[in-house]
Amino acid sequence: MATTSSESVKQLAYLAGALKAPRITEAAERLADQARSAGWSFEDYLAAVLDREVSARNASGAQLRIRAAGFPAPKTLEDFDWDAQPAVRAQVAALASGGFLLEARNVVLLGPPGTGKTHLATSLGIVAARHGHRVLFATATDWVTRLSDAHRQGRLPQELTRLRRYGLIIVDEVGYLPFEQDAANFFFQLVSSRYEHASLVLTSNLPFSSWGGVFGDQAVAAAMIDRIVHHADVLTLKGASYRLRGRGIDSLPSIRTTTEQTQG
Repeated sequence: MATTSSESVKQLAYLAGALKAPRITEAAERLADQARSAGWSFEDYLAAVLDREVSARNASGAQLRIRAAGFPAPKTLEDFDWDAQPAVRAQVAALASGGFLLEARNVVLLGPPGTGKTHLATSLGIVAARHGHRVLFATATDWVTRLSDAHRQGRLPQELTRLRRYGLIIVDEVGYLPFEQDAANFFFQLVSSRYEHASLVLTSNLPFSSWGGVFGDQAVAAAMIDRIVHHADVLTLKGASYRLRGRGIDSLPSIRTTTEQTQG
């Protein structure tokens, strides 16, 4: 004797619960009439139901990854003011496909304060999360503090290994504060551990030529830059800070490292 429709629904609900996929029941019910009227095959109907479950699961997972990333605020590419930075629009659009993550390529965003570097870095992080990658965001200073703490506890190698499991690490504000030599070495180890294994996105208000002053060692800075840019897209943002628009201020004072100020 064939099972009735209500019994089938109950059995489907039970099976969906056992698979920890409760949305299957809703999708199956919602698509059933459409499948009958359109004459779908059993395979087409099953594929459509499972597609809804996978899409919903991916969306839910992406939100969890975005919340866990530590972004200062959610920022998307759709929200960005492209009129202020038209020169990088095509480059960013290419990066939005997520292909750079599969190739373990880096992205470096250079430019004055207030030109949208952090916004774009965050947006690329959200893109990565939506593509199924785990992401972590922090300022350069916070990353150094994290690695310094791990070193002090005798677990720096383990921490670097753990961080390599993240598809993308974002390092914001490189150059806003100079590093002491130990801090520079920790940062170098972070870059080296991810070289050709996983991606970095870095933002800086300084050109690469000034990084030696930030890290206090030209050799360390050169070795670090070499690893960062070997497989990287470098985007240069220009213009005045968006925070100054409408305030009668055309530009900010030039930002130089302590070494440059002493020599100047």
